[in-house]
Amino acid sequence: MTVTSIVDTNVILVANGQHESVSADCVAHCATRLESIMSNGRIALDAGFEVLSEYQNKTQPVQAKRPGDVFVKWALQNRSNASRCDQISLDAHSQRKYQAFPDDSRLAAFDESDRKFVAIAAAHQSRPRILQATDSKWLAWCGALKEHGLTVEFLCDQDIKRFHKQKNP
Repeated sequence: MTVTSIVDTNVILVANGQHESVSADCVAHCATRLESIMSNGRIALDAGFEVLSEYQNKTQPVQAKRPGDVFVKWALQNRSNASRCDQISLDAHSQRKYQAFPDDSRLAAFDESDRKFVAIAAAHQSRPRILQATDSKWLAWCGALKEHGLTVEFLCDQDIKRFHKQKNP
């Protein structure tokens, strides 16, 4: 069975070496995970191109020399390939940004720019896991997300806990 994932942009940036404070293990793990998705996985994206636009804004997929850039190029090439990518339509919501984003007061402070990843997972029939590398704010929200049937997989456990501790001494 092929696993579908939703990839937060920071996973791509870490794989590219664009996050100076992460460990070498974190960089390697993110790069390996992206390679695994390209080899035998699937991704879920929004049909409105928001995720791919964000990816492209922060990477160089045309040159495709770094692991994250290679992944973005692959995602762009496979976005219409139903065997590799699910495109999820997201309806707008005046307060939550997306109708599919959970209506939960514990998630009220959730970064607006990251809500698309959660909305894609919530609107997808199989509720794929969201891959997260370094955004420690997600640690506070993962419990509420789990109660809504959404899973966050932290790829850089030690790094993200260190970042969280630095921000919340």
